[in-house]
Amino acid sequence: MDEVQTPVPHVWRDTLGAIVDSLIRGDARIGEGLESVDPISEDVSNQCRETVADYGSATLIRLPEATWATSVAMWQGDRWDCLVDLWTAEQGRSDLVLEVAVSEDDGTAFRFRPYLVYVP
Repeated sequence: MDEVQTPVPHVWRDTLGAIVDSLIRGDARIGEGLESVDPISEDVSNQCRETVADYGSATLIRLPEATWATSVAMWQGDRWDCLVDLWTAEQGRSDLVLEVAVSEDDGTAFRFRPYLVYVP
């Protein structure tokens, strides 16, 4: 397994930001309705929201451009794992990250699957 961290590619950033926006809105399924995002269960979405709630009185905000200076992607042999730093109104960059698997779709596009929010 290749654990070398690289910057998150520019071409993924809008989709990753839209996934975070979905988390902020409290959508029943994070990323639901986004064309390149694979559907995830309500249970996984609930677990992600519960992690944010357990973090304390923090209000998630949209990802600022500074997110990309610290968020990373790591090749896992058959997919990329992205760790996207989450931001709050109260503290700016928080300790929370959103983990998203990114895979190639027919070699010309990418598929995104959010699956975890946690404090590393």
